[in-house]
Formats: sequence, C-alpha cells, structure tokens
Amino acid sequence: MSSRTINRKIRRLRMERKTIRIMIALYCRDKHGGSNTLCPECQELIDYAELRLDRCPYGNEKPTCAHCPIHCYKPERRDQIREVMRYSGPRMLLKHPILAIRHQLAGRRPVPNLKDLQSENK
Repeated sequence: MSSRTINRKIRRLRMERKTIRIMIALYCRDKHGGSNTLCPECQELIDYAELRLDRCPYGNEKPTCAHCPIHCYKPERRDQIREVMRYSGPRMLLKHPILAIRHQLAGRRPVPNLKDLQSENK
C-alpha cells in the first residue's frame, strides 16, 4: 500500500472526528446555550463518540455510522447522536460546507468487508 493511500485513510478517520466534534458543538451552542465551551453532557457525548471511533473494528476504512452494519453505540447514545445529526446536518452545509460535502461523499463509499480487513491486518 502506498504512503499516499495510508495518509488518505488516516485523514478519513481524522475528518470523522472533526465532523462529529463540530456537529455536537453546533448542537450544544444552539440547544444548550453554550458559547465557546460545551456543556458537560455534550462533552461526554464527544468523548464517547471518539472512544467508539478509536475502537471501531473497521479502523481507517470506517464507513459513515449511518451505513455501518455494526452499531457500536449504546441505544441511548445512538439516540443522542441521531438527534445531534438531524439538527446539525443541514446547518453544516452553511457553516462548514466542505466538511459536510466530504461527509456526504464518504457515505456513498461501499462498506468494506470486515473479514477481508481483518485478514489484511494479520
């Protein structure tokens, strides 16, 4: 695998982290009246989402959560993140259009076969 391919995959996961942080920050600011700091509940949600990203079995090949066959969020957290995404998603096009479009494009990528990824990493 070329270094260019590896860098692209690492950037993909970094972009996923950045997207979720920005979406939660938009939600928190508008719904919880936060300014530059997140409320404790939203900070917990970011910490949880980043932990799940770190432990994703797909790693750098991770599909967007909406298209992932593995639901690694606890049901309560999944509901929270779904609410955040419903609210922040449309606003991302205005506030962070490039990030929003990249996320939409990432959602169109096919979900890789997890067994193939695991055998490659051995």
